[in-house]
Amino acid sequence: MKFTALKISLFLLAATLIYSGTLQAVERPNIVWIVVDDMSSHFGYQGEPLVDTPNVDRLAREGVEFTKAYATAPVCSTFRSAMITGMYQTTIGAHHHRSSRGAEKIHLPVGVRTIPELFKQAGYYTTIADASGKRNGKQDYNFVYEPGDLYDGIDYNQHKPGQPFFAQFHLRGGKLRNVESWYEEAKTGLDNKLVDRRAVKLPPYYPDHPVIREDWAAYLDSVNFTDVEVGRIMEQLKQDGALKNTVVFFLTDHGISHARGKQFLYEEGLLIPFVVWAPGVIEGGKTRDEFIAHIDLGTASLQLAGIEIPKTMQGRSLFGPNVEPRDYVVSARDRCDETVDRIRSVRQGNFKYIRNYYPQRPYLQPSRYKDGKPFMPVLRELYAEGKLNEVQSLHMAEVRPEEELYDLTKDPWEINNLASDPAYLAQLSDFRALLGRWVMDSDDKGRYPEPTTMYDSDMAVGLAKNSKRAPDAKATLEANIALMKKWQAEGK
Repeated sequence: MKFTALKISLFLLAATLIYSGTLQAVERPNIVWIVVDDMSSHFGYQGEPLVDTPNVDRLAREGVEFTKAYATAPVCSTFRSAMITGMYQTTIGAHHHRSSRGAEKIHLPVGVRTIPELFKQAGYYTTIADASGKRNGKQDYNFVYEPGDLYDGIDYNQHKPGQPFFAQFHLRGGKLRNVESWYEEAKTGLDNKLVDRRAVKLPPYYPDHPVIREDWAAYLDSVNFTDVEVGRIMEQLKQDGALKNTVVFFLTDHGISHARGKQFLYEEGLLIPFVVWAPGVIEGGKTRDEFIAHIDLGTASLQLAGIEIPKTMQGRSLFGPNVEPRDYVVSARDRCDETVDRIRSVRQGNFKYIRNYYPQRPYLQPSRYKDGKPFMPVLRELYAEGKLNEVQSLHMAEVRPEEELYDLTKDPWEINNLASDPAYLAQLSDFRALLGRWVMDSDDKGRYPEPTTMYDSDMAVGLAKNSKRAPDAKATLEANIALMKKWQAEGK
């Protein structure tokens, strides 16, 4: 991968001069992040035939496409906590979804600073916005912070003359289909040119049911409207004269919100689009197939801006002479809302290894969030009636294997678990050792049970929120919390 040696040298020199106070103005690249909620690898450039995504496809065509980019966490707040620090969420103690929301708080470890703070320190104007660029963007970090310490504002145009900016845009993505008003907005933005429901092809582990088919089609509509929003952002940057010397990162925060997607460590939940578009800064028109983790986003951004990367940051450089290829990527799922879990995965070579630390529990434990999705009642009903085939029943099981191993070259849908096959004992042993070393080397705090005081503190927020406006939801949440505690007491 070519990265102009002169440019990176100039950026590093500029950063040194800025830190020393001897340079007041220098042309450093603007950095833009476009981060999309709840969307798997279903854009046109990735081969999805039912979508029309010319804007994202253009970024991929003219930029650098990373084909093996993995989220280190398959749910919003843990992903974003890792993204904004360049650290594994498990290392910084932000691995439980929507934690640090009650009286008990989580503080970042000493020496860990957020990416926006580092940009501000280097003289950048930092912003966070939604797709419109006019409203505050999603943050959702699982630790104590002051927004003003990270962000100067919402509109990047408020930067001073000659001052570079670091702008984040956060898009609703797959969530568009979950809120009626948002979906109506998407349909209008698409001129009601929606995906043909009859043409939808579902993954083999989902049954072809009208509700599930409609939901998947609405998700693909969301992909199309997300592309419209990306086009609007790029056009606004162009009109503002802000595309010159600008690096745009496009990615999603994890996969589609579905039974086997979001919150789980299969490809549907972890494999994300990741594109870097930077004409004049990085040679474009390239496809790179090495493994990267989403925490590399922050490190690459700092590097391209000529900002010193903290030695403790776990993200890796993606460009220039200090590229550090990953031999493997580890991802982690822990508690999601009230639902207690711990799963780890390792993606290396052709294989995916998954370790389930609660094998006596079902994959789909009770979850007020997940059970509220339109596909979940259908799946539970069909399973209870014996109408799901063997593959469709895998994720509905009442217990799960302690280990899973998949050869993705032969089994891209991850439905043939090789963990019990003697022929793969060597690979299984290697993955066990690899994960064990990573847990210790990265200080995976998920190996310790979450304190009851912290769990109760976060649950109190949800219970209070629903006590008046949604009493049924509160009752469901109370029942799920009680079940989690019962199972814990039983050692399940």
